[in-house]
Amino acid sequence: MVFALVDGNNFYVSCERVFQPALRGVPVIVLSNNDGCAVARSNEAKALGIKMGDPLFKIMDIVEAHDVQVFSSNYELYGDMSHRVVETLSMFTPNLEVYSIDESFLDIEHIPYLGRTAYCKEIRDTVLQWTGIPVGIGVGPTRTLSKVANRIAKKRKECEGVFVFPEDPIEQDVWLEQI
Repeated sequence: MVFALVDGNNFYVSCERVFQPALRGVPVIVLSNNDGCAVARSNEAKALGIKMGDPLFKIMDIVEAHDVQVFSSNYELYGDMSHRVVETLSMFTPNLEVYSIDESFLDIEHIPYLGRTAYCKEIRDTVLQWTGIPVGIGVGPTRTLSKVANRIAKKRKECEGVFVFPEDPIEQDVWLEQI
């Protein structure tokens, strides 16, 4: 099999931004059930040094100084948006495994190796257009390697959100050594 891991970027924040476009480009955090800790952060909030799990009371100076937008979790919205993303993904393969609210594995073995990057960019663009949710996609021969590929896709700007692990084990090792 060949797995494509599709993962929503800053998923809870992205869901909030779909319905509040003015939040794009500004620092945003979403808090845990009890509004105690940051459980989702926009890239702008991450750049300010806000870390996953930071208690709100410990980062209030940053929140106030940089006008960070703060939201309580809205799991009904996130579940609905997740369903929309999965429905969109199901158009690309009959073999889809929902892994979490913001991650799904797709079997894309039917796509030749040299066409996988373009295919995944089409998936990425379609999900964004139809749902408003930006995603990263990593492709590999195992679920674990597709997860690693997804991390590369998200961390390296030149990947534009998509990374296909090389088929050659020696090239795979070169990438794994960098992580």
